[in-house]
Amino acid sequence: MNTARYEFVLRRLATILAVAILTLSLLSAVSGMLLAFYYEPTAGGAYQSLEFITTQVSFGWLIRGIHNLAGNGVIVVALVEIVVMFLGRQFRPSWLTAWISGIFFTLSAIGLGWTAMIIDWTQEGFWRLKVELGTIEAIPLIGSQIREILTGGAVNTTTVAHFYTLHSYVLAIGAIVLAVVHLGAVLLQELEQSQGGIKIRLEGLVAPLKASIANEKKESEAKVPSLVNEKE
Repeated sequence: MNTARYEFVLRRLATILAVAILTLSLLSAVSGMLLAFYYEPTAGGAYQSLEFITTQVSFGWLIRGIHNLAGNGVIVVALVEIVVMFLGRQFRPSWLTAWISGIFFTLSAIGLGWTAMIIDWTQEGFWRLKVELGTIEAIPLIGSQIREILTGGAVNTTTVAHFYTLHSYVLAIGAIVLAVVHLGAVLLQELEQSQGGIKIRLEGLVAPLKASIANEKKESEAKVPSLVNEKE
């Protein structure tokens, strides 16, 4: 009984977290599209355009705050979801789909946070990227090529454009698709387990009825010979 209750709590918690992941992803996407109306993906214009959004555009500070909060919050929720999914593992196709899509979504969300560090063109983001590009370049054989693809050479307007494309199109669209797949798989898993629980409960109700019918049948069969004997 305790095990069934434990599984139910984990299953329902996973569903709630999956809904939260999709909600935060959509909030981040919508707020990002609104920011894109004024954002300028250039080395000099990125910082100025974001400052303009924050100080001059009506409710721009709110939209930017929602975008940052949703983007950071979804990473935390996704990590918690991974732990919940691991604790409630069932090793069935729906669980595996939810598990794999959840892991890839978490990686996409982290990638969105990583690509966002340079598109605001702040000193902190600039020097952090320089350090991390050095780490990437140290990867044997392919490090220099990856750095070249990401930056286009030096860290400049081309770098901002590359990271903006990855952030706004590749990773963002991928994250939304993975969030939908993850929620669908979690709902399917809950449906399968709910049907399994109903089946078990029905079997528990039917079993006593079958036993009662069998006992009555035995009693009736036992009475028939006794009646025949009495008549003789």
